[in-house]
Amino acid sequence: MRIDRRRADEMREVFLERRAQKFPAGSALIEVGNTKVLCAATIEEHVPSFLKGTGSGWLNAEYSMLPGSSAERISRERSKIGGRTAEIQRLIGRALRAVTDLTALGERSIIIDCDVLQADGGTRTASITGAFVALVEACETIYKVGGVFPVKDFVAAISAGISSDGEKILDLCYAEDSQAAADCNVVMTGAGELVEVQITAEKKSFTRAELNELLDLAQVGIAELISLQKDALGNLAWRVGRVG
Repeated sequence: MRIDRRRADEMREVFLERRAQKFPAGSALIEVGNTKVLCAATIEEHVPSFLKGTGSGWLNAEYSMLPGSSAERISRERSKIGGRTAEIQRLIGRALRAVTDLTALGERSIIIDCDVLQADGGTRTASITGAFVALVEACETIYKVGGVFPVKDFVAAISAGISSDGEKILDLCYAEDSQAAADCNVVMTGAGELVEVQITAEKKSFTRAELNELLDLAQVGIAELISLQKDALGNLAWRVGRVG
């Protein structure tokens, strides 16, 4: 049994709710165990200068951990964001752009904000999974029947790792992550295609076969997360991938 008494292949309990905020075009609250992230999608009627006149839109993400999100207060990043924050922002943006038809957006920008309310491991993967729901909800506000819905496929993310005693485990909480021999974050689409794999050996190297085991484990978890995304989206889920 693991620290929180889960099976090796068992995810933490996940709560995913859309319309978590009144004002953004799309929003969602995701809770994965004790990790909680508020995700919001805002649409702006302009694009970066390098896209002006191209007919293409843009999507980027911002990520932050609120001061009370961990046991010790986290200082706000005011004038300059840290390296970890920048890395996670880019990851969230890449993950969502992978399933977004930017041309279908027109010359609009979507800004995804992911604010960690409480952190217990997996904040970046929870952000991606929750932000997807906010993205679909936002795109519904600009979709015109008969056109192309800007979101082409589902996408979700989860962690998998090798525990200190060599066991392959899914969805690591912070205590497991801090002790893991290897830690892997996997982003995957509904079609089962990989968007990104981030894996690091912390205490010992791992084999190609072990990597494949972790990817298989993550794929099962991501299928569960996509099912939860569909439940949260309700009648908006069928819009994803729709043309006409």
